[in-house]
Amino acid sequence: MVRSSRGAASPGTWRRETGTVVRRAAALPEQAAAASVIIAGSRVPRVPTEWAPHSHPLHELVWVRGGTLTSRVEDRIFTVSEGHGLWMPADVVHAGRATAGAEFYDAFFAPDRTPFAFEEPVAIAMTPVLESLLTHLSRRDLDAAARARAESVVFDVLQPSERQLALQLPGDARIDAIAEALLDDPADSRSLEEWARVLGTSDRTVTRAFRHATGLSFAQWRQALRVHRALTLLAEGLDVQSVSETLGYAQPSTFIAAFRRVMGTTPGAFFDTGDGTPVDVRNPVLGVQNS
Repeated sequence: MVRSSRGAASPGTWRRETGTVVRRAAALPEQAAAASVIIAGSRVPRVPTEWAPHSHPLHELVWVRGGTLTSRVEDRIFTVSEGHGLWMPADVVHAGRATAGAEFYDAFFAPDRTPFAFEEPVAIAMTPVLESLLTHLSRRDLDAAARARAESVVFDVLQPSERQLALQLPGDARIDAIAEALLDDPADSRSLEEWARVLGTSDRTVTRAFRHATGLSFAQWRQALRVHRALTLLAEGLDVQSVSETLGYAQPSTFIAAFRRVMGTTPGAFFDTGDGTPVDVRNPVLGVQNS
């Protein structure tokens, strides 16, 4: 089933772009019933595409080129940009959204024959070697021996990324209205005190609720949210000044400084290293340096 959305708000995720289509999860590839451990494929959504909440009996690895993918898992939003992938464990319910024209790739892994297990969704470094191997495994003419050799190398080179780009949503009734409003409009510049008045509570309550639910202050959380949104806008080809204005920053330099505080690097440097080259980057959930 496909239905169109005209800029409708989608609770817990970004506002949908005009013309977004919402799809149910596609059936697993035919090879899933065969002896393959890894089944890979790709497609290019011509319009912004959203997948309704669903799960798979297999582990799934997704990645994109020329765009971004966001995925909602419970109270977390994961942002996947070029050079990175997202591992989704079997049976974990998730929803996803891809920008128009992004090359969307996925690979499914048989849980009982995968020699490692990530119990939670985790960002994966999509190195050129890993991408090449998975592209190779998408061929239909591989014999069993060739496929087994390639799969064994995939298991050797598949590693978590230095960049675990997850935004923790509050999941707290006292402040969920703030999160929903900012997801709908990241440029919303209302202060902590203004939000407290709107909600009929104290700024101290709002502060404590954000700290307890996300590990960040209100200002830090809003900054992290804006950076997540910036990743999608930049990947779509918007320049830094346009992204800065869209996200409510007075000057591009202010946006660049905020991006650096969250990610540990500038927007230009982040996308320049989108090939999987490790870089010292902040974790936008915890606000600490990755080791």
